[in-house]
Amino acid sequence: MTDTSAETCAIDISVGGMTCASCVGRVEKALRKVPGVLSVSVNLATESARIQVPANSAMDAQLRRAVRNAGYEPRTPAQADVAMNASVWDGFSPVAWGLVLSLPLVLPMVGDLASQHWMLAPWLQFALATPVQFVLGARFYKAGWHALKALSGNMDLLVALGTTAGWSLSVWLWWRAAPGSMPHLYFEGSAVVVTLVLLGKWLEVRVKQQTTSAIRALHALRPETAHWIGPEGLVDVPLAEIVVGDHVVVLPGERVPVDGVVLEGETQVDESMLTGESQAVPKTTGQALTGASINGEGRVTLGVTAVGQETVLAQIIRLVEDAQAVKAPIQRLVDQVSAVFVPVVLAVALFTLAAWLWQGALFETAVMHAVAVLVIACPCALGLATPAAIMAGTGVAAKNGILIQDAQALELAHRVDTVAFDKTGTLTLGLPRVTALWTASPTEQAQWLAVAAGLQSGSEHPLARAVLAMARAQQVQALPCTQVRSLAGRGLQAQVQARSYVMGSLPWLQAEGLDVTPWQAQIERLHAQGATVSALAERAVSADAQALVLHALFAFGDEPKPGAAQALAALRQRGLRLVMISGDNLAAANAMGRRLGLRPEAGEVQAEVLPADKAGLIQQLQAGGHIVAMVGDGVNDAPALAAAHVGMAMGNGTDVAMHAAGITLMRGDVALVGAALDISARTVAKIRQNLFWAFAYNVAGIPLAALGFLNPVFAGGAMALSSVSVMANALLLKRWKPRQDARRRQG
Repeated sequence: MTDTSAETCAIDISVGGMTCASCVGRVEKALRKVPGVLSVSVNLATESARIQVPANSAMDAQLRRAVRNAGYEPRTPAQADVAMNASVWDGFSPVAWGLVLSLPLVLPMVGDLASQHWMLAPWLQFALATPVQFVLGARFYKAGWHALKALSGNMDLLVALGTTAGWSLSVWLWWRAAPGSMPHLYFEGSAVVVTLVLLGKWLEVRVKQQTTSAIRALHALRPETAHWIGPEGLVDVPLAEIVVGDHVVVLPGERVPVDGVVLEGETQVDESMLTGESQAVPKTTGQALTGASINGEGRVTLGVTAVGQETVLAQIIRLVEDAQAVKAPIQRLVDQVSAVFVPVVLAVALFTLAAWLWQGALFETAVMHAVAVLVIACPCALGLATPAAIMAGTGVAAKNGILIQDAQALELAHRVDTVAFDKTGTLTLGLPRVTALWTASPTEQAQWLAVAAGLQSGSEHPLARAVLAMARAQQVQALPCTQVRSLAGRGLQAQVQARSYVMGSLPWLQAEGLDVTPWQAQIERLHAQGATVSALAERAVSADAQALVLHALFAFGDEPKPGAAQALAALRQRGLRLVMISGDNLAAANAMGRRLGLRPEAGEVQAEVLPADKAGLIQQLQAGGHIVAMVGDGVNDAPALAAAHVGMAMGNGTDVAMHAAGITLMRGDVALVGAALDISARTVAKIRQNLFWAFAYNVAGIPLAALGFLNPVFAGGAMALSSVSVMANALLLKRWKPRQDARRRQG
């Protein structure tokens, strides 16, 4: 069970026995009938159902019963793991028996091509075909019967009806034949169709395992044990016994077992499982380590900060699974088609039978053409086209540091024509430093720095950290403060030694009544240098009013992220419109924009934007008919990320931003924005290719079968090949690599 909000939660159930898009519709219909169910999404490729229900509702048993009553198997997590991790040859025995029994029936057809008559006696044909039809093909009768009881249809029903008609016609012709004669029978058609469909489903399962390889590879990254420092020293214990606060040792070359902070030692860590970047990252005391990353040559002691489902790796797995469980919008059209597909095919088959009889054809000829229609018209490929491509696309993206949490974001991203970026921490390093401190007298700098450090001591804002870093560097002790109040996007106010101080952006303080006229020359000089300027003022209470008295100006400077300018240039070459959103003053924002290659005169820099106004700015861009992506990393970016058509959160940002976004870029690398747009375009292209071939296969195949150009054997082979080809086409996505990775290898 997965929590999705305070009011609802998601229940995931593995469903066995689904064979086509019609099965998906039947399972969804059965689950929606359960009282309390809010929404249902069934995925044929993952053989799973995700059901949204009210929080704290114990509905798991009811939902599983609904799946079983619909004629399918609700599998336990252990059974699902066994199914997806089965060996290559698991389930091949029915196919092997079908091949052994069907081959003698096919040989006479081969002999006819060489003018050889190897026709088997009718009783021998019957003996070979009947076990294939009713033993190996029993699964089709069972599933088809459940579909009939539910007044719906699926692939199994079509196969069962078609092959039974062929087998029954052969028995009838044998019974009607004169003694000693050799009637033309169709046992080989029915037996071969059953065998080919079984072969196709076996191949399909094998390909499905490859589409889920990314998830299984992530699961395999977790070590089984950890070196725990207990009362008796170092002990190897199962990972399940480790709790937050424990101390564990990570030896050189081992995988880090859990998330934690380095307590002792120094090393370098390969975090490619998390970021897609293979370059080792130096780690020393106080720095965080992520579970499943690979330790380098140093021995380190780790203080455990997260275990189990709270680790970063577990969250990554959950995000990828969530993306693969949810249907893309394009799948809704496929579902609508699939809902009426089987009844239409049955009607076409009956019409084919009647039309051939009306044209004066023999009864057995008319039946064979109708059987070919039933066999070739399988909605398997339709049901697999979209989820197979999404699974492959999200899997390969996760390997390269791009976590796609929302199938709708994946489908929309390739249409993006405008990309808006938050500045601090997204395009810049987000590690500003104090470049200048102005006070009325140089002797007052330490005094006002101590007050400013006191105000900022409880804040996580990058500018606050810069003030504290300056205080530490100058060995200035922060003064204790009380009644601290933070005003998002504006600043702070607090009491220090019974005096009221405020520190924040100049526009806010000026709106509060601060007079900066005596300091105007210094402010303009700092703005011209591209600095962000904050002011420290005291709220002095007089008899008639509260006045703000300016004591100090702090100038902050930040640096662009390495490669950010090149990444923006690459996006511009794609024809994308770029916008940088900043809370800085206009001069500072324009200066940074120019360093990044942006054109302020073309409206590519939006300055003095408060956090609350970012979402509104995104909506203004959308109002012009643009498909907008927002890239950010902070809490104050969350509303804008949610408002954008596609939200992209930097993985070095906050959890709030990552949950508001549909896509998370784990490296915090601006170049990954282009890579995310690229994998979206590739995935959507595969979806369209798959849907085209799935529709084209049926559009071309059904008329050919109805007109007599395809016999049941060829129809069965084509039907089996269609779903396998769709899955194989989706797997081509696994070869995708971000463009910047290719350039790095070439360099």
